[in-house]
Amino acid sequence: MKKLTVLLAALLYTAIAYSQNNTFKAIIKDAKTNSPLIGASAQVLRTSIGSAADSTGSVILGNVPSGKQIIEFRFLGYATRRDTLVFPLAQASPLQVSLNPEEEGDDLDEVVVSATRSSRTIANIPTRVEVIAGEELDEKGNMKPGDIRMLLAESTGIQTQQTSATSGNSAIRIQGLDGKYTQVIRDGFPLYSGFSGGLGLLQVAPLDLQQVEVIKGSSSTLYGGGAIAGLVNLVSKKPTEERQLNFLLNGTSALGLDASGFYAQKFEKIGTTVYAAYNHGTAYDPADIGLTAIPKFDRFTLNPKLFIYFNENTTLIAGVNATTEKRIGGDLEYIKGNGSADHSYFEENKTGRYSTQLELDHRINDKAKLVIKNSVSYYDRTIGLPNYKFSGDQVSTYTEANYSRKGEKVDWVIGANFLTDKFNENLATGIAVRDYNYTTVGGFVQNTLNATEKVTIESGIRGDYHNEFGFFFLPKISALWKINEHFSTRLGGGLGYKAPTVFTEDAERIQFRGVLPLNVKGTKAERSYGANYDINFRTTLFDDEVGFSINHMFFYTRINNPVLLTPATGGNYQYIQPNGNFDTKGMETNVKLTYGDFKLFVGYTYADVNQYSGGTTTTYPLVSKHRLNNVLMYEIEEKWKVGAEAYYFSRQQLNDGSTGKSYWTAGLMAERIWERFSIFVNFENFMNTRQTKFGPIYSGPITNPVFQDIYAPVDGFVVNAGLKLKF
Repeated sequence: MKKLTVLLAALLYTAIAYSQNNTFKAIIKDAKTNSPLIGASAQVLRTSIGSAADSTGSVILGNVPSGKQIIEFRFLGYATRRDTLVFPLAQASPLQVSLNPEEEGDDLDEVVVSATRSSRTIANIPTRVEVIAGEELDEKGNMKPGDIRMLLAESTGIQTQQTSATSGNSAIRIQGLDGKYTQVIRDGFPLYSGFSGGLGLLQVAPLDLQQVEVIKGSSSTLYGGGAIAGLVNLVSKKPTEERQLNFLLNGTSALGLDASGFYAQKFEKIGTTVYAAYNHGTAYDPADIGLTAIPKFDRFTLNPKLFIYFNENTTLIAGVNATTEKRIGGDLEYIKGNGSADHSYFEENKTGRYSTQLELDHRINDKAKLVIKNSVSYYDRTIGLPNYKFSGDQVSTYTEANYSRKGEKVDWVIGANFLTDKFNENLATGIAVRDYNYTTVGGFVQNTLNATEKVTIESGIRGDYHNEFGFFFLPKISALWKINEHFSTRLGGGLGYKAPTVFTEDAERIQFRGVLPLNVKGTKAERSYGANYDINFRTTLFDDEVGFSINHMFFYTRINNPVLLTPATGGNYQYIQPNGNFDTKGMETNVKLTYGDFKLFVGYTYADVNQYSGGTTTTYPLVSKHRLNNVLMYEIEEKWKVGAEAYYFSRQQLNDGSTGKSYWTAGLMAERIWERFSIFVNFENFMNTRQTKFGPIYSGPITNPVFQDIYAPVDGFVVNAGLKLKF
């Protein structure tokens, strides 16, 4: 009996030890700075057990099999580490893991993407996602520190379309589709839709961004209407235990100024990030035509965030974004204060952009997490021209709750959200107000299945009910096949929709003058379907001296019964919805070569966008059918960065039926880096390519100009240089 009791006690002790110590915990940090590596991955080799580090660098792996196991730790830009451990572990305290930076560590496969609501790395997500992060984000920030236009425009398949010759307003076009079909979100919050999309690209700076994620093709299953062409998620930096205090001061040859600062730090129970900036532009006319290519503007931005860590499982994030700007372009003499009857044209924009964000993250256990978030946004804008004024404000809210669960083979995300979007136009003259009040309730489910060791399938469905346009059912499916260590391929597709408003590129181009209200009762929502397929290959050549990778993607998107702005009687414009569709089809190719301290990136985009209506086919305007991106970088880690770039745009069909010129732009950038500061200089468009060299950009008198489509740069060669400080 005594022996039996001892045996039972031993078995009970073993079971308890097994249950407690087959859970693996680690804290992953930078070996040099001791700061947490947010998003670093830990994986039990030869199993599907893996996870990504949270904002503290902590990672937890559950149900690790007993016996000897190899745990692999990886993070972008760092050498991979492998530890061999025997489970059950002798102790339950977290393992301290330090990763060392490596010179050739820019493999984007290790970036964790938040836009897919998954903790999987980019290499393990069936949905094709492109990420601009780390050094690439920093380098592009040197070229245009005041906004993100260049950051996006230099990616394959993305074109920033300037909608105003004198104020510089621009929109994003993905794969040739109008900017209204791209959804821009910040940390998962839709802050740039409808009226608030105006001037949006000009009012977001890259200094406080951790990464930018781009999904091309319909992303409506997770984010609802508006993401027909694609989705751009701006991911903000988070606080770390190591203090971050960065300052940037930049000046341009066009007498522009950017001054910004970012502070972040995590303490025991709270953390904070604060971004503040002042951006100034001076009226600039390089073509000497009497009109501004760069407007005069002053912009102030303040984005503070507070992180409250109740415990290791629960975090509350509260933030405020505030931006005010006064921007005026037009006749250079008028802008300088020398206005007269012959110098009276101006285009003025006054904007106020304010939003709150609240997010509660609660980790239920090692596998499950609950997230509740809310944002309230207020956007006010006034457009003023001689004898004309358009003014209004938009109030929108977004509330979401989602539950996610990670398993050995299956991940789930289940959620629901509620959106309101209300626009009130101030007293209009000569035209009916263009108010609207939209409400959308939606629910979604997403499943990611490891079908085999090499095949992963991601599927999802969404149901949205819109108060004006009814119910939408939005399925999607994507698959990833890792053929071998060199080849992988993805195939995906889904449905999308867009609730129409008066806020489109075409209306922005004419400052909403004469644009009649949308006939909501007589208009249906725009619906789409699309698919893309891509194949990836990577290898090393010449005894691992040269790294080579290539990605090639085919895409197709069709939008049925698009809503179009057309001329009406009395010089007005109205939105109509003819029977027909337009589609975009084409391909993208990205090639990367690395050798020593050199990196070469080559990208090609082919986009064929056509509109079909009444039995006729027309080429969709303002799309470069052929684009070529070339970037060569030379980098000595923590000492030098030198880059050269060249971009080609083929001829574009214009709205008046004519065809623009093809053109090249080129730039040079250099940065010298020390421990606490760096200096940089950028020669943007040093070939001085300008549309004003191809011909006039307006007709009529300068007091009442009628502008042509802007398809090429108008600001020409601009040099900027600056100083970055780190404390």
